[in-house]
Order: sequence, then structure tokens, then C-alpha cells
Amino acid sequence: MPDRLPDPGKPSAIFKTTFRIPFREPLPTLRIMTTPADTTCSIVIPAYNEEQRISPLFDAIRQFDGELIVVCDGTDNTADIVDRIAARRQDLTIRCLRFDHRLGKGGGVMAGLQAAVSDCVGYFDADGSTSIDEMKRLFLTLPTVDGAIGSRWIPGADLKVRQSVLRQLESRAFNLLIRILFGLDYHDTQCGAKVFKKSAIDAILPMMISRGFEFDVELLWRLRRAGFTVDEVPIEWQNKGDSHVRKRDMIRMLAGLFAVRFSSGRP
Repeated sequence: MPDRLPDPGKPSAIFKTTFRIPFREPLPTLRIMTTPADTTCSIVIPAYNEEQRISPLFDAIRQFDGELIVVCDGTDNTADIVDRIAARRQDLTIRCLRFDHRLGKGGGVMAGLQAAVSDCVGYFDADGSTSIDEMKRLFLTLPTVDGAIGSRWIPGADLKVRQSVLRQLESRAFNLLIRILFGLDYHDTQCGAKVFKKSAIDAILPMMISRGFEFDVELLWRLRRAGFTVDEVPIEWQNKGDSHVRKRDMIRMLAGLFAVRFSSGRP
């Protein structure tokens, strides 16, 4: 990962395209040749029914020299909106992956990570809780580590708008469970801002079981078991509310975590 991103003035930074890619188990190896050859980083944006929030997200992105891969697997007009944004924003490289069935949070991220062809990859949420500048800052850590995750719960973090007290208590309880089950000492596995070297991601994706919101925990666990180093970095973050995570999702997440941790015949 170079100290700076590619020059946005290069012609390679203005290509736009939309892909319709089938999703299967296991995920196929994708070779997308229309991405500019000198792109050094890719950010995946899982966008399940995000037609209300996707435009404000891109409005807040003033400049980014890598590619932005939006994964649309919902039932609303998110993908069409992304196409219109891509046509208008000639300063950005935007790719839209369309799916006609629900992939799950983790499944959507996986599809985007596999489609990326850059040396460095990452993902963040479509709600805009993390800014593009914070993602750029995370990418700059990759020369010395295999991955970096944003954290809201370590010294140096700047929470512009906090979650409710109940959400904070749920988060702390969830973190304690993760430490007990997986031995991960991170303070915030669920913050939607993460970057990695593509080589590290490619090494562990075939082992992944999760397709839901528990995906982040399994990803970090697999990376650690494979010997990769992932740092936790304080981040500037603001709660945008209206989370897609519901109580039933929390139950599925917990069931998924136990399935990952105690599954038989898995690496």
C-alpha cells in the first residue's frame, strides 16, 4: 500500500460499470477486468434496501482515488440510484453488483471483497457513520499490518453522536461474549469500518461460514488463526440511527457465532 492513493487526475479514475453476478456457495473467483489497472484500494459498501441513505453517503464523498463497490441485494431502487450516481460522479470509480436474492450482511461483504482486484480492500456501512476520510486513514496503516479495524471503544476514539445507552450496554455484553468464545481481545468487532490486505482476505475467505451480522467476528477470528496481524485503531464515528440490526437478527447472530465456534469438520 503506497503512502498516497493514485492521482485522481489520471484517466483510469473515471470508469463506471454495473455487474450482475450470480452468488453461489462457495463464492466463485471473479476476475473483473474493467477496474483501472492502477487502482490500489477498494471499498465494499453492502447496501441492502438503502435507497434513502445511499445518495447522502456519496454526497459526503468529496474525493476518493480507489474504487467503491456497492453490493445491492435488496428489493428497492438502491441499485438504480447507484447507477445514476455513477453516471453523474465522473470523479469516482463506482461499481454496482446486483443480486436478485438476499445475501445477508456477511454474504454481501464477501461478494464485494471477492470482486475487488486491488491490493488493499475494506468495507464500511452505507449509513455514513464512518467517513471516507477515516477509511483513508485506516488504509494508511496497511504497510505495517495485514488489517486495521476502526474502534469506538478505545482511547482516542471520537464519537460525534453516540448510540443509546441500551445499545451501548448490548455492545459491551456482546464484546464480552466474543472474548469468551473466540479469545479475541478487540474492544469493538462490530464497527463498520475495516481494511485489509487482499492477500490476507483471499487466504481465509474459503473458510468462512457466516453470512449474517456475525461475519465480522468470524473474519477476525479466521485471520488471527491464520497468523495475520490486525490492529484496532480509534476512529471518528457518529451514530446515524435506523440500524438494520433487529432483535431477531441478534438471535441469529448469536446462533451463528456458536455454529462457527463449535462446528465440526471446519478449519
